[in-house]
Amino acid sequence: MFDKILIANRGEIALRVIRACREMGIASVAVHSTADADAMHVRMADESVCIGPPSSAQSYLSMPALISACEITGAQAIHPGYGFLSENAQFVQMLEDHDITFIGPRAEHIRIMGDKITAKDTMKALGVPCVPGSEGGVSDVDEAKRVAAEIGYPVIIKATAGGGGRGMKVAQDETGLEVAFRTARAEAKAAFGNPDVYIEKYLQRPRHIEIQVFGDGQGRAVHLGERDCSLQRRHQKVLEEAPGPAISPEERERIGRICADAVARIGYAGAGTIEFLYEDGEFYFIEMNTRLQVEHPVTEAIFGVDLVRQQILVAAGRPMEFQQDDLTINGHAIEVRINAEKVPGFSPCPGKITQYHAPGGLGVRMDSALYQGYSIPPYYDSLIGKLIVHGRDRNEALARLSRALGELIVDGVDTTVPLFRALLEEPDIQTGNYSIHWLERWLERHYG
Repeated sequence: MFDKILIANRGEIALRVIRACREMGIASVAVHSTADADAMHVRMADESVCIGPPSSAQSYLSMPALISACEITGAQAIHPGYGFLSENAQFVQMLEDHDITFIGPRAEHIRIMGDKITAKDTMKALGVPCVPGSEGGVSDVDEAKRVAAEIGYPVIIKATAGGGGRGMKVAQDETGLEVAFRTARAEAKAAFGNPDVYIEKYLQRPRHIEIQVFGDGQGRAVHLGERDCSLQRRHQKVLEEAPGPAISPEERERIGRICADAVARIGYAGAGTIEFLYEDGEFYFIEMNTRLQVEHPVTEAIFGVDLVRQQILVAAGRPMEFQQDDLTINGHAIEVRINAEKVPGFSPCPGKITQYHAPGGLGVRMDSALYQGYSIPPYYDSLIGKLIVHGRDRNEALARLSRALGELIVDGVDTTVPLFRALLEEPDIQTGNYSIHWLERWLERHYG
C-alpha cells in the first residue's frame, strides 16, 4: 500500500480524496496555485506544495510541476480527481517513466476512450449497443449528406475529440446539414485543435444514462448500476440521480452486465463510466469517461461503497473489496451541482463568501470546499459544492433535497440554489418525467 498520495486537483474533489486517504492511514499531499494558497484542500492535507501561478496551464495542468512535487514530498502515487489531467494519457505515461503510480486506468485505455470514433468502434466490437452513425470520421459535406440519408434525419455532428458540448451541431434536414457540418468542424478546430467530426442519429427525447463500472485490471469487473443525468444545460449536467427513474431492474441488469463484461475483456483498471442515450427501451453508447465522475456520490450512497478507496486499492495492486453479487441497491440518491453563477444567464460569480452553512441531518451530504471568509477565485470552474441526498425511495430523497436546499446558506455570491428550488416545484421533476432537452426548454419558457 502507498504511504503517501499526491492529489493533482483542487476544490471539493481534492477534499474527497484527502478524506479517503485519511481513513486508510495514507498521508496526503495537496498541490495548489498561488490563487489557492488559502483553499480548504490545502488546509486539510498533511502537506502542501505550491506548483505555480493562478493559470491552470501553469499550475494544475503542469506535468513537470506535479512530478517535481511528488519527488519533493516522496509521494508514490497521484490521484487526478476529475478534470485537469485525469484523462491525459501522456501524463500517465510520464508518471510511469518516473516510477509514480497513476490512480486510474492505463494510458492505452485512456487513449482508446479519448477519441470518440475509436471508443465507439471498440465498444461495438465488445458488444455494447451504439447510436447509428458514420463508420469513423466524415471528411466532407458530400459524405455527410450520404451518411445522413442512410441513417435518417435529424442527425448530430460531433467533434471526435470533443466534450462539453463544443463541436456539436444538429441538422434537421439536408438544407441545414452543410452549415451544421462546417460550423462543427470550425468549433472543433478552435476548441481542440482537431477539426475531425462524425455523424450520429439524433434522438428526439432521450435520457442520459450512465453505467458505473469498476475493474481490477486483471480481467474482473463489476457494474454499480446506473445514474440518470438527463437534466442538462448546454450539455453540462445539473442534477443526477440513482437509480434512474425510467430504468427497470431487468434493463439495469442487462446493460450493466454488458458494460462490466466489456471493461473486463480489455483488462480495465479502476473506476469508469460508460455513458448512453436511452430512448424507447434501447441504450446507445456515446462515450466512456476513464475517471471518477463528479456525480459518483449518488452511486456511493445507494451501494454503500467508497469508490475512491477502491481506486486506491486497485492502483496498489490489491483486489476490489466486493464482487457483483455483493452489490445491492439501497434506496434512492440525488445530487445537485451548486455553482457560483448568476441565474438565468449562468455567468460565473466569483467573490468572497460572507456566510456559509452546510445542511445536515439524516441522508444529507455536502461535498464542498467553501468556508466563511473564503474568496472564490475567478480562474477555475464555477462548481463550489455538491449537495447529495439519500432516502428510502425517490419521494423521500426529493423531500430531503428540498429540506437541505432550505438549510443551505451561501452568502456573498450568486448561486444556482434558486434554480433547484424552482425545479423541485415542477411536476415533471417530481415524477421523473424528463429528457436531456427538458431543462433547456424549461429555461426558455421561464427566462426567454
